[in-house]
Amino acid sequence: MEGKFVAYYRVSTARQGESGLGLEAQREAVSGYLNGGKWKLLQEFAEVETGKGSDALEKRPVLREAVAYAKKHKATLVIAKLDRLSRDVHFISGLMKSGVDFVAADWPFADKLMLHIRAVFAEHERDMISKRTKEALQRAKARGVILGNPNLQADNTKRLRAAQAFARGLKKTLKAYQREGMSQRSMVQELNTVGIKSARGGEWSLVQLQRVLARL
Repeated sequence: MEGKFVAYYRVSTARQGESGLGLEAQREAVSGYLNGGKWKLLQEFAEVETGKGSDALEKRPVLREAVAYAKKHKATLVIAKLDRLSRDVHFISGLMKSGVDFVAADWPFADKLMLHIRAVFAEHERDMISKRTKEALQRAKARGVILGNPNLQADNTKRLRAAQAFARGLKKTLKAYQREGMSQRSMVQELNTVGIKSARGGEWSLVQLQRVLARL
């Protein structure tokens, strides 16, 4: 791989943004794509947004900044996955017209036509999922199913409180790890080494740690 690149990462909820959940995987994907060669990663941009629709670019100031930066430095905008950019056809088309070159690490050899076609299929998939969900809810209502079962909600509330209490119990330890500059993977290894059990009573995984950090 050769050239200058600007990385753009996106998570679609504030909770994911605070925990770093999803961002680490996107960084690894971009790093894997750029591995080897005479390339230079000029800058990284990370954004938390929930906007949808063809005007999504207006709801993503960080992406606008990344596009402007890439154009200024004549660099290629690189993302981990196409659906992390958008599943909206008009949005992808708008980005293509912005004048900046961009590439998806999960589909590195795709040209603009292929990216547009994939966006069409992604948008269709999104619409079909939404349609099937609405139809399933309508059929459930017709059968007399009470949506939002109060017993289930109470059970979920109980589980959430237990998880939050567990997270608070580890707050001082995890904050100390963070002050020491430990990575999340190092924190997982340290927790397992000293014998601190996860909420399920077993060894820690990276995902379990990220969930606890999100609750803090």
